[in-house]
Amino acid sequence: MRLAVIADIHGNVAALQAALADIAARGADATICLGDIASGQCWPRETVEMLQDSGIPSIRGNHDRWISEHDPATMGKQDRLAYDELTASQRDWLMGLPELLTPAPGVLACHGTPSSDMQNLIEEVIAERLRPAPMAVLRERLGDEGMAARVVLCGHSHRTGMVQVPGGPLVVNPGSLGLPGFRISREPAHRQEAGTPHARYAVLDLDAARVGVELVAIGYDWDAAARRAEEVGANAAWPHVIRTGLLPESA
Repeated sequence: MRLAVIADIHGNVAALQAALADIAARGADATICLGDIASGQCWPRETVEMLQDSGIPSIRGNHDRWISEHDPATMGKQDRLAYDELTASQRDWLMGLPELLTPAPGVLACHGTPSSDMQNLIEEVIAERLRPAPMAVLRERLGDEGMAARVVLCGHSHRTGMVQVPGGPLVVNPGSLGLPGFRISREPAHRQEAGTPHARYAVLDLDAARVGVELVAIGYDWDAAARRAEEVGANAAWPHVIRTGLLPESA
């Protein structure tokens, strides 16, 4: 089985459309989405509609949850745009998505960790940057369910990476499909930059004796996505990071 893994679309339907076409061209048997689907300063409604129409099994990310749980008056721009553009039934659909999925035997999929949609799995914050987490920390975050799996799929950090846990699973983060960088001001404050604007996802060969992984980065019309962010009144960092994969201060 060839399983495509997408995560952290953040309302970038242009990136999603390009990725789904590329996934079909690569002959993947199935696709799974690891959450943070709509919240973003581009096309939240169109992104939800495309994902719903595709029938791709999806996990609820923290931003998918926040759109329903938080008071709109207190939301940041990306969540508020999604709240305003989505219908009540679309918000309910996001809220009703599962926290965990098993897309294939021995494969456990989550947004952050198996027990938290807010915790990165394979990274920790050091000097406001994401760095690889120590193996003991990774094992603790995986818990019994994660350690018993053959493969664990995670998103949330937007940072492409994979770790083979000795005596445990192969952990794969495909990176962000639609938002290649961000800055978090809440504690622990940190930033993440992919360094290029490509849409990222992964394809796993689960039939191999040892799981094969392709970490994919594809081109798409990121200028159109950045222009859309400008049209909806996004803060300056949002279109810049879509165009470049870098925050303005890094460029």
